[in-house]
Amino acid sequence: MDVGLLILVLLIGVALAFDFMNGLHDAANSIATVVATRVLSPPLAVLWAAGFNFAAFFVFGVAVANTIGKGIISPAIISDAVIFGALMGAISWNIITWIKGIPSSSSHALVGGLLGAGVAKAGLSVVQIPGVSKTVFAIFLSPTVGFILALVLVLIVSWLFMKANPALADRIFRRLQLLSAVAYSLGHGGNDAQKTMGIIAVLLYSRGLLGEEFHVPFWVVISCYVIISLGTLCGGWRIVHTMGSKITRLTPQQGFCAETGGAITLFIATHFGVPVSTTHTITGSIIGVGAARRASAVRWNVARGIVFAWFVTIPACAAMGAGFFWLGRLFLT
Repeated sequence: MDVGLLILVLLIGVALAFDFMNGLHDAANSIATVVATRVLSPPLAVLWAAGFNFAAFFVFGVAVANTIGKGIISPAIISDAVIFGALMGAISWNIITWIKGIPSSSSHALVGGLLGAGVAKAGLSVVQIPGVSKTVFAIFLSPTVGFILALVLVLIVSWLFMKANPALADRIFRRLQLLSAVAYSLGHGGNDAQKTMGIIAVLLYSRGLLGEEFHVPFWVVISCYVIISLGTLCGGWRIVHTMGSKITRLTPQQGFCAETGGAITLFIATHFGVPVSTTHTITGSIIGVGAARRASAVRWNVARGIVFAWFVTIPACAAMGAGFFWLGRLFLT
């Protein structure tokens, strides 16, 4: 096999490994509330989430993939070493936070890795300000929107079911939570799988394999949806515990509101091509339903630790991405 082709295959393999780890790391986002409220057992919950992660293939386009592929750093400076640095920086961060049980953002890990590797190669001029700006803005916006939507939904639902029999209301929301978990898993698969699509597509583009115009080939789209779904099947139980019970205790009604608020946020972001963090989004939603009950229902010390990880992710991954870029230059172009 030609050396160049072998390197391309290996880098695509690394990208798909990141995609798998994204599903593994972020499985908690899709299933934490249904597990915490005991609507589904953990094995059934991951099957449910993985299935609808893949079903997102039939719902969403590739707007987020385009943002990652050409909206973070200039596609003109992409090289094998840059892609290697970006992916290894993001994977390393995901491994660290997964071991520690910290709900961090795979999306922003990848963005940070891309920025670090790209700037290490060609300086700050390669940064695409519009794409980076909307990504950074979403760090604050997505959890805020999730928080507000979940809070409002709790208030509406509480008013509608104020006089309902508690046992009947519980049964209704246990069924509704299955639907909200579907919506959130679709949003998770739709937004997160596209990030790896963008990386693979820009790698192919840099080698002249996509022609003159950047696009995402069908085989890349289907591969990324399959792999992220397999990653979700493997779960991330330590993060499930943090998301599902450490921040606040959830009832089926609150779980439904948190997932629905988060799903709406993800659908909007994916439609506009904004690579948001599913972790940030569902965390904001869970805090919103907890705060709707009373402020003291939220374990703010846990929430503060999660928020701190959000701010550290991009600079930490940029530093690692730059380091892996310099390492990659020793044996890659």
